[in-house]
Amino acid sequence: MSISTVTIVGAGYMGGGIAQVLAIAGFDVTIADVSVDNANASLQRLRAEARQFEEQGLFSPGSADLVEQNISAGKTIEEAVADVDFIEEAVFERIDVKRDVLALISKHARPDAIIGTNTSTIPVKELESAVEHPERFLTVHFSNPAPFIPGVELVAGEATTDVAIAEVKELLARSGNQGAQVADTPGMVLNRLQYVLLKEATAIVEEGVATAEDVDTIVRTTFGFRLGFFGPFAIADQAGLDVYANCFVTFENAFGDRLATPELLTDAVAGDRKGVKNGKGLLGDYDEDTREELVAYRNRAYAKMSQLLAELGPAPKAR
Repeated sequence: MSISTVTIVGAGYMGGGIAQVLAIAGFDVTIADVSVDNANASLQRLRAEARQFEEQGLFSPGSADLVEQNISAGKTIEEAVADVDFIEEAVFERIDVKRDVLALISKHARPDAIIGTNTSTIPVKELESAVEHPERFLTVHFSNPAPFIPGVELVAGEATTDVAIAEVKELLARSGNQGAQVADTPGMVLNRLQYVLLKEATAIVEEGVATAEDVDTIVRTTFGFRLGFFGPFAIADQAGLDVYANCFVTFENAFGDRLATPELLTDAVAGDRKGVKNGKGLLGDYDEDTREELVAYRNRAYAKMSQLLAELGPAPKAR
């Protein structure tokens, strides 16, 4: 089966954004919510929003027409899930609510329909018992705002088949999203990292090291500046793994085991893997041509980011 028809259950901003993405990619999308009236109101919002995004240059020309043509409402949840290939649950992040909705979906969906949940923190193993035929169930975690953030976390349960995973990966490829499959653990990768950053940031403020405003400035204009182009392992490879290992000594002395040198880093340096500078990093090996191309790309990327920020100006601030 190749997915062509989709229902999104939960027609708020998260579910609506997913619907827009898939509609623009050519999928036949139905949105459903707690009531038909809610879904119909959301459909009008999504159509108006798509027109606005296209006028602002945020959507490609013709996207609003695709949203108009490819998203429909007007059905109950039971009706909306009854004969589609893929259903994405996008209700709010409470396990009891998600389990109730997933049970309702699986009861009325075709036995072969793939069911995804957009949970951002709850493991599959805590939800899958609510789903009939759990072999077709997995996490498909889009980020808000879905139309503009391409990454999607995928989490398979113990019962999830390879076929279900492959079908969802194909759907994401067709919609221009980038899927990354991760293990079934609370918070997955995105929010585990994101919440750790926030926790350390709040500790810095509570200790009087910096104000919240200054922390945000430092994150935005230094390592956060890089993160649109490179993940933490790529950044470490570029900076030098031996440099990172030496810096961790300072952290470990100051903060103890919480910021001790990671074993992965210690082993890499012991194996003479220092990153891009000696051609051997955490992500693999870099030959001379790749190193030159990487540095050139990095410089172009950061220069473009500077230009973009200058063009956009500062973000509105809280008062």
